Amino acid sequence: MSDDTPNEQATADDGQSRLILLPSRAVIRVAGTEAHGFLQNLLTCDMDDVDADGAGYGALLTPQGKILFDFLVIADEGGYLLDTQQETAADFARRLGFYKLRSKVEIADVSETLKVAAAFGPKPEAEGCIVVADPRLAGFGWRVIGPPAAVDALATGESEASYHARRVAFGVPEAPFDFALGDAFPHDADMDDLNGVAFDKGCFIGQEVVSRMRHRGTARRRIIKVTGASALPAPGTEILAGEKPAGTLGTVDGNAGLALVRLDRIAQAAARGEQVAAGGVALQPTLPDFATFTWPETSANAETAE
Repeated sequence: MSDDTPNEQATADDGQSRLILLPSRAVIRVAGTEAHGFLQNLLTCDMDDVDADGAGYGALLTPQGKILFDFLVIADEGGYLLDTQQETAADFARRLGFYKLRSKVEIADVSETLKVAAAFGPKPEAEGCIVVADPRLAGFGWRVIGPPAAVDALATGESEASYHARRVAFGVPEAPFDFALGDAFPHDADMDDLNGVAFDKGCFIGQEVVSRMRHRGTARRRIIKVTGASALPAPGTEILAGEKPAGTLGTVDGNAGLALVRLDRIAQAAARGEQVAAGGVALQPTLPDFATFTWPETSANAETAE
């Protein structure tokens, strides 16, 4: 376990805007006179902050506090744009519709008319598009949403893999690459440290469970950064701390990656001088620079709970 510095190539900004198309993303629009209150009562983020800042990061949870969908939410004239995974967008829109009841809101998948891109470096000039700072982490980059022709015209030719490499370098996780929807709590996905949970805004679905985890400090799983002694194996590979299962490998970029792990088991292995490895590749685990959580105190003789 050690401190870490983001990969230089993935984080390099040479003074030129780099715009990367994100075909794996979709856009859902929620509009209407009651759109603000409708989303405020459902999502983990504070819609007042979204209105003030232009964008936010959030999730829709189960009543048990687990993440059903994660997304960026961007203020738009008369409503909000939810930038989410394309493969689950239809389910997300249906779930929002389930909660609509008598609310005066309109919910629509607008992915055919709006395209999503990520930009790094200076804020790009994107006429006809919405450009906002990525709300998860200062310095991570920009989000661009606009008509397909306008967004395509700005693309600099890099594949979506470059965006994921930057996520790895900064330690920014996303579903479904780094955690499974329906299985992870916001703390597991570091959402509390990435401006994804407004603990002080009042009620939202799953709020009681998530707040209890925060106040009791019971979150044991976290997404951290790992560096391999050689190229990392495929995402989903089990991570062993000594002989104990300790987590799962997520997004991989060469010998760097993200991993959802049991912090206590990684710390225990370090105390005992045991190797942490995935698929036979030795790993160096590190906490993201933004992390407010720390490695738990342990001793070589301590035993971790199952």
